[in-house]
Amino acid sequence: MLLKTFGWSFAITALGLAAAVIYGGWEAFGVVAILSILEISLSFDNAVVNAGILKKMNAFWQKIFLTVGVLIAVFGMRLVFPVVIVAITAKMGPIEAVDLSFSQPERYQELVTDAHPAIAAFGGMFLLMIFLDFIFEERDIQWLRWIERPLAKLGKVDMLSVCIALIVLLIASMTFAANAHQHGGGHADKTETVLLAGIAGLITYLIVGGLSGFFENRLEEEEEREQEAEEEARKTGKKISAIALSGKAAFFMFLYLEVLDASFSFDGVIGAFAITNEIVLMALGLGIGAMYVRSLTVYLVRQGTLDDYVYLEHGAHYAIGALAVILLVTIQHEINEIITGLVGVVLIAWSFWSSVRRNKALAAEGGDDAEGSRAEVSSGV
Repeated sequence: MLLKTFGWSFAITALGLAAAVIYGGWEAFGVVAILSILEISLSFDNAVVNAGILKKMNAFWQKIFLTVGVLIAVFGMRLVFPVVIVAITAKMGPIEAVDLSFSQPERYQELVTDAHPAIAAFGGMFLLMIFLDFIFEERDIQWLRWIERPLAKLGKVDMLSVCIALIVLLIASMTFAANAHQHGGGHADKTETVLLAGIAGLITYLIVGGLSGFFENRLEEEEEREQEAEEEARKTGKKISAIALSGKAAFFMFLYLEVLDASFSFDGVIGAFAITNEIVLMALGLGIGAMYVRSLTVYLVRQGTLDDYVYLEHGAHYAIGALAVILLVTIQHEINEIITGLVGVVLIAWSFWSSVRRNKALAAEGGDDAEGSRAEVSSGV
């Protein structure tokens, strides 16, 4: 099972590290290895959240996620995306941008860093909306009950998450504008860009998430109708057709996963420039990490890990919220990538440990009233 799920990741790792040695020797090997670890640590929470969505999809779409999805994640976000950033920022063609990455890596890094405020605003708002919609939702199983219980009650207010996200964006852009006026220079004209990028991130979340939720609800309705039709077919002996809508529902859920992965990739792509300017090494390292994130997602789904460790999804969403805040802060302040990665790892590990404690407590009770005890078992906070 382990080899089947992670086989491609192991193969890509071997090929990627070998390519690094051929390209730049053992120093390049070390850079690619560090980038791979960085990407995995920054995106572990991505795998947990992805698993929560992917488990709703059938085996066919899980394969699509591992094939087409990997191509989008590796070549789209880890290779094409930095080039597109430079092309748009420097107002040049993509081919010129690629040539710039090889001929003038320092200038290439400068242009990408210059575009960071807009990238951070877009990704930060998208991830913040994911966290807010999760934390404001009423749910049977609660991890940090002293936080989640009152926030779930507040979540009954319509559009609260959107209002809070817009307030956060307004504060971030106004703070950025004030800082720009104090220091002068070219930052003043970026304030509008930051605001528009943040709004674009919010709109992207609402459109993609809304479409995914719409088709998911339609699929559930069709499944209920199919069950009724099956009951009727047993009585009459007639045959019924499969649900045609499942393809659309799965497609939009797949689209949502890809946009989600893209948002998670922002910090990894930008953070990679702190380690190397080489676009080839960056693509190899981040690509290897992306493969492990994909494999880990499928492993979590097939092993039912999220069902066994019920607080993992909570920890992942708290990590998303922390990453959203970090991205918004990095609009004008630098934060070490190690800190960014450790925040997610600590929250995930904490939620896993809380899940283990919960399972032991339920086992000690004998499991007779496990359902009723789920909400009562404390996470130790």
